[in-house]
Amino acid sequence: MKKEKVKASFFFTGRFYNSKNFTNTIQDLNTNGHYLGAHSNDHLLYAPWEKRDSLLVTRQQFNEDLAANYAAMKKYGITKKDAPYFLPPYEWYNDTIASWTKQWGLQLINYSPGTISAADYTWPGLKNYRSSESILQSIKKYETSSAKGLNGFILLLHIGTDPKRTDKFYDQLPQLIQWLKAKDYQMVRVDDLLRK
Repeated sequence: MKKEKVKASFFFTGRFYNSKNFTNTIQDLNTNGHYLGAHSNDHLLYAPWEKRDSLLVTRQQFNEDLAANYAAMKKYGITKKDAPYFLPPYEWYNDTIASWTKQWGLQLINYSPGTISAADYTWPGLKNYRSSESILQSIKKYETSSAKGLNGFILLLHIGTDPKRTDKFYDQLPQLIQWLKAKDYQMVRVDDLLRK
């Protein structure tokens, strides 16, 4: 991204922000002007997969977990004012979670559907495994088949994956960025995208 002069948005858990293993990475991303946001402290599952309108957390658990995430971010000088967009863990939520997020003064967001980019965490052996090539092709296919292409699209990728996935999609980023630039897309931070 530095080479291509692209800014992106990163949503990390409090555990990630608090890990000494990632201090340099976070400082580098912050220094280079990327958006750094919240993704919960402990990556809680808020609602059952099979019954989305139910809850697996209480309001107190939600509040304490989100407060811990922002406390971890504060160590890097990142406040709620700097990071008003919240990406829920597992990208899974319901109306209650959206309401609680709003009461925090935050805007809940999610990735745009239509590609399988979010499957870049999978590894061979999982039923939902997707290769990097199939992910890249799904992005290109969506771009050509959608009336708006990828304009305004929030593409979700993971910064890291399980060691069992040796086919890392982030290795495809240079190719993807160059392809997007060749099609005259501008890649912007989520706050710049949603502010417009």
